[in-house]
Amino acid sequence: MKIKVTIQGTRRSVELTHPGDGPRWEIDGKSLDADAIEVSPGIYSVLVDGKSVEVRIERIGAQLRVVANGKESPAAIENPRELRKNRAGATQIEGRQDVMAPMAGKVIRTLVKTGDEVQSGQGLLIVEAMKMQNEIRSPKAGRIEQVTVVEGQTVNPGDIVVVVA
Repeated sequence: MKIKVTIQGTRRSVELTHPGDGPRWEIDGKSLDADAIEVSPGIYSVLVDGKSVEVRIERIGAQLRVVANGKESPAAIENPRELRKNRAGATQIEGRQDVMAPMAGKVIRTLVKTGDEVQSGQGLLIVEAMKMQNEIRSPKAGRIEQVTVVEGQTVNPGDIVVVVA
């Protein structure tokens, strides 16, 4: 699949192909040794040339806010599938959503409590992992149905930390 991405005003052509030995990324026709996995809604672990980077992507209207290596960059995707999907308007995640810890760590601060109303992308809690603080955000607008952790608690990847209804 080939898409056009504009980041910090520069337009790039990005293509992901699947040759016999695994996925291959090309940016502007140049091959790139990279892999990415979504560890939590909007949070990706990206491996580029053997170096790991956490990338956070948040949709703000038709634009994206991308944060990597502490740098924030505005971005936009020009994908024909995305354009067709958005003709009917922005989609919202529906139903009850279990928010999971993306990594092992310690809950150092809860930002919400049961019954609070939250917006999509709003911070729910902060987990410290490897001396880095990571904010876990809401995948949707809604009401906090349950906070399953307390400050000081250790969590493992995949543990449900908050339920948003």
